[in-house]
Amino acid sequence: MSAYPISISDAFHQIYPNAAVGILILENVNNPKSCSLLDEQKTALEKSLREAYPDKAVLRSLPTLQAYAAYYKRFKKSYHVLAQLESVIFNGRSLPNTAALVEAMFMAELKNMLLTAGHDLDSLQLPVMIGCAQRELHYTTMSGSEQILKKDDMYMADSQGIISSVIYGPDNRTRIREETQRALFVVYAPEGIQRAQIEEHFMDIQAFIRLFAPETSLVQLDIL
Repeated sequence: MSAYPISISDAFHQIYPNAAVGILILENVNNPKSCSLLDEQKTALEKSLREAYPDKAVLRSLPTLQAYAAYYKRFKKSYHVLAQLESVIFNGRSLPNTAALVEAMFMAELKNMLLTAGHDLDSLQLPVMIGCAQRELHYTTMSGSEQILKKDDMYMADSQGIISSVIYGPDNRTRIREETQRALFVVYAPEGIQRAQIEEHFMDIQAFIRLFAPETSLVQLDIL
């Protein structure tokens, strides 16, 4: 289901032969500041996570989290989604309140534990390419800081520059905005993550978004 030009470099699969990147493009979305139906689902998700994982050892032993931990360890980093999960499950924290489109992505990210980046499709300069950093590449992250990609880190770029990387996250230029009507969601899946997991994750993102944007339409779903 390819509607937009998105490709993956040969170097990506040479360096990570068993990795993949999932692409989800949705149109007719909107991004309200809040949604009561989504809030109800968020509360239910927090409850189910706390019931499912009684201690940190059980949580950290999950194959999905171990797959990401192994990837991040290459760069002497830890998987931030694990820290967010532990905060919700063991510290009683709630998921942060943010605009609904981003919140839907975060909810699916915690539910399925898959690293996900969201972008405003209309801010991209096509085509889009997925690769692994082999030279000095830099971009401005959502926080406004300038980052140089770590060698071999997975990243995505449009014709204007980097839009996200695994280690440093999404950029500022193509971030999801209040006025976003078309969205691109990207899952970086290192070795150990199955195709079916990505597909299920994308189904969850769509289901959450349709709580506040029922006219949302699926344009593209690819796993590269």
